[in-house]
Amino acid sequence: MDAPAPNAANAKAQTVGPVPTGYYRWEPEEDDVLICRAVREETHDVKTFVFAPRHKRQFEFVSGQFLTFEFEIDGATIHRCYTISSPPTRPDTVSITVKRVPNGPVSNWLHDAFQPGMMLKATVPMGEFSWSGMQATQYLFISGGSGITPMMSMTRSAFDLALISDIAFVHAARSPADIIFRDELDFMSRRNRSIRPTFIVEKDGPRDAWSGYRGRFDDSKLAMICPDFRDRVVFVCGPAPFMRAVKTTLKEAGFDMSRYHQESFNFDDFTEEAQEQIADAAEEIDSGVKVFQLEFTKTGRTIECPEGLTVMEAARRAGMRLPSSCSKGLCGTCKSKLVSGAVDMKHGGGIRQREIDAGMALLCCSKPKTDLVIER
Repeated sequence: MDAPAPNAANAKAQTVGPVPTGYYRWEPEEDDVLICRAVREETHDVKTFVFAPRHKRQFEFVSGQFLTFEFEIDGATIHRCYTISSPPTRPDTVSITVKRVPNGPVSNWLHDAFQPGMMLKATVPMGEFSWSGMQATQYLFISGGSGITPMMSMTRSAFDLALISDIAFVHAARSPADIIFRDELDFMSRRNRSIRPTFIVEKDGPRDAWSGYRGRFDDSKLAMICPDFRDRVVFVCGPAPFMRAVKTTLKEAGFDMSRYHQESFNFDDFTEEAQEQIADAAEEIDSGVKVFQLEFTKTGRTIECPEGLTVMEAARRAGMRLPSSCSKGLCGTCKSKLVSGAVDMKHGGGIRQREIDAGMALLCCSKPKTDLVIER
């Protein structure tokens, strides 16, 4: 992700401060277990889960990064990545904020069963969706639903450090009752006038008539809320349709898209961009290329994978919906057991060497070298 050249003063302010005496950084290679310290209800279907290491350690990350957790639910191991909603300025704990998704195995389990004192395994914070090191002093954060979490981490950090940064924060929700962190954003804006939150809702709540902006995000609302948006660096996060609408709006308004950044972790979305990438890869495959057989033990499916395609690409071409998120070998969501066979895996840090030695692989960045049997 391209970013403006760093400014020394601003870059220093937006990173974790000096290491205090007695400081020990949390290293998941040494102990990857986190203990839940608190569960906080944000809205009727959103909760924040606060974690700390089992031993005296502190977290080191930049706002916008995510953690990948390992869940054991109903005898199955599931990996999910969640953006950190707490700021790096509060390093003793780390928080994720999770919206309940209908039929979502992880979100429903977290909301219904997970309690303080329970533990989860997690990987080191990763991701490039961050303002860390940027020289800009004017930002526009645009979020929809639970996409507010990375922006909240950045805004909390700016508030804690009293940064001289002008933050226009636009958040879209279904109703007033669905606005996540509404009270906290209002509080920060009262104490720091450079933080200016604006909320857009689609409809009134059952007990809360709305007098602010109403409807969907569009060019007219953007012009009224933030008339100088063309001078800002923009960060966008939310459901894929929401981000597509925002991106289109900005493009049509003549925004310099080199200053546009977006992030999304949606395990059910198969975006048009991903489909185009798969189609392009398929066109490059010669008709005489070797084809491998991929057997998935849990689903009972056997598919073909031409040499040069990743396992994930081949599975999606065959109509299979496997868990995935980053598609870059970063998050670990698609981590799976190879029962047999070999792959060429070029990952971005989403898997540990001991897991590779145990036969695990990230399907999004693994290209078959032989026929495979995969525990999926």
